[in-house]
Amino acid sequence: MTSGAGVGGVFTEEAAGAVLVSACRTAGFDPAGAELLRLGSNAVYRLAGSPVIVRIARDPGSLADMTRAVRVARWLEDEGFAATRVVAGLEQPLVVDGRMVTFWVSAQDTEVYADLRELGDLLRRLHWLEEPGSLALPYYDPFQDVWDTLRALGDVPGDDVAFLNERAERIQKEYDRLDWVLDFGMIHGDANVGNAIRDRDGRPLLIDLDGFSLGQREWDLVLTSLYYERFGWHTRTEYESFVYHYGFDLMNWPGYPVLADLRELKMTLWIGHQVTTSEKAAEEFARRVHALRTGGSRKDWQAF
Repeated sequence: MTSGAGVGGVFTEEAAGAVLVSACRTAGFDPAGAELLRLGSNAVYRLAGSPVIVRIARDPGSLADMTRAVRVARWLEDEGFAATRVVAGLEQPLVVDGRMVTFWVSAQDTEVYADLRELGDLLRRLHWLEEPGSLALPYYDPFQDVWDTLRALGDVPGDDVAFLNERAERIQKEYDRLDWVLDFGMIHGDANVGNAIRDRDGRPLLIDLDGFSLGQREWDLVLTSLYYERFGWHTRTEYESFVYHYGFDLMNWPGYPVLADLRELKMTLWIGHQVTTSEKAAEEFARRVHALRTGGSRKDWQAF
């Protein structure tokens, strides 16, 4: 297949669609009428003819991550934990045109998100679980992709890259001095209300298991705090319900601003990777860099 979706190709909707067709044929599903739900770190499709979600990873080097996500999903199912399930009887992930493809049970026909109360409960239960050594979860290093992404920002103005490098260096020094208060253990890695949906019975489920790893539990709380405190995406009442149901308020921890700064930086760098393929992303990247430079409001940051 020469759609441009292969290793080194631009990850566009057209390219991802070509991978979808080939992957579905290999797995025995009909791709006709599939709905593209999002195009971000993964292209996510809902099939029309089967209750199946297909995820195509943007990163062609993600075989280990996708293999681990499938393994984690199967273990969570064995534990009876409320999370997304992989399609049974199918060896995954598939490698199609250099892209990693996984197939998941569709929780319902439309996306209905859980609320912050339910997200707090899910994370509290997740952090109670003791993962088996057989999962071989990696240690979470939040700076690995920061430095990798910074090195790859070839189409971003040099002064912006220099500024972001300096900011990353400053944050890493502060991060290395943090005095953690929660336990070290298994984390979701990208926990936020966008990764908690309801199934057909209204039960909340955790989705997007790619980032499961071993790390500080504070990392699973920071996005909710950040979305409330800096972005204004959650109300005070919603945030307080999250705190009550999880049992800890990250914003009362002195290290919160460092984690929030780091998350903002990672979110900005992710957008910076797409400035050449999306005018919307280029505008958003400029907006975010300006806010970071000037200490300006984040209230106008757009969700991607």
